[in-house]
Amino acid sequence: MKKTVIAMAMIVPLVASCTATERGATIGAGTGAVIGGIATNSWGGAAIGAVGGGVVGALIGRSQEHRGYCIYRGRDGHRYEARCR
Repeated sequence: MKKTVIAMAMIVPLVASCTATERGATIGAGTGAVIGGIATNSWGGAAIGAVGGGVVGALIGRSQEHRGYCIYRGRDGHRYEARCR
């Protein structure tokens, strides 16, 4: 328990100054590693869980950076981003 508290005390300040995408990737990777490791009881499962969680976390974090914006498609098929109506 003491090691967990020390690890969290070292990680939290590093994550606090990141962008939403970086925070999402970090939290997703950590959570994915824990879940993957517990579910498979192996390091390989933890590694796969970390990769999957990191990707999903980054995508969720990226979506939080552009709140209030939508992606539209013009008549020529070109996609652009603008404030939602």
